[in-house]
Amino acid sequence: MIEESDNCVFSVSITTRTPRQGEQHGLDYVFVDGDRFDKMIESGDLAEWAYVHGGRYGTPKKALNDAADLGQQVVLDIDVQGALQIRDAIPDAKLIFVLPPSVDVLLERLRIRGTEESEVLGLRLRSALEELEVALDFDYIIINEHLSDCVQEIRDIIEGKETVGLNSEAIESIEVCRAGITSILERDYQKVI
Repeated sequence: MIEESDNCVFSVSITTRTPRQGEQHGLDYVFVDGDRFDKMIESGDLAEWAYVHGGRYGTPKKALNDAADLGQQVVLDIDVQGALQIRDAIPDAKLIFVLPPSVDVLLERLRIRGTEESEVLGLRLRSALEELEVALDFDYIIINEHLSDCVQEIRDIIEGKETVGLNSEAIESIEVCRAGITSILERDYQKVI
């Protein structure tokens, strides 16, 4: 999607977590140690930052400012904590919450990644449940059933073609996911509730 746009850039997040297999420094994330991350916070170099799943993640202000100077739109792939911080800093930012079509699909996608052990999977589900609590604070909710359709919906929002933000299908999907995750957590992950 980004490659097809002349006016859109992707912001690479900074993180303190260890790179996963196949991830490249500077392309997937900028990997830094905790001390460097702390210095970036102290010096005000981050537009947002959050502690997520055992690591800290942030968006460098410079990347946002450079893109703005060039008249470009910036796509951020960040968690809900960071998104709400961005909304506070940039009130006209469009927040898009991407939702799996079902809890089963969410579980399958996490398992396919192959990076989550059982206990961590439970923590991720708990985080997903917390994120669903603020989904309605976003401008748009997209159900990611088919990647190509999801990408097109995001492209339409960026290009100003999408006018429908929250709809009854999205709201119902949030409730279904919330109920499904709660059920799985109660059944399989008592430690993380």
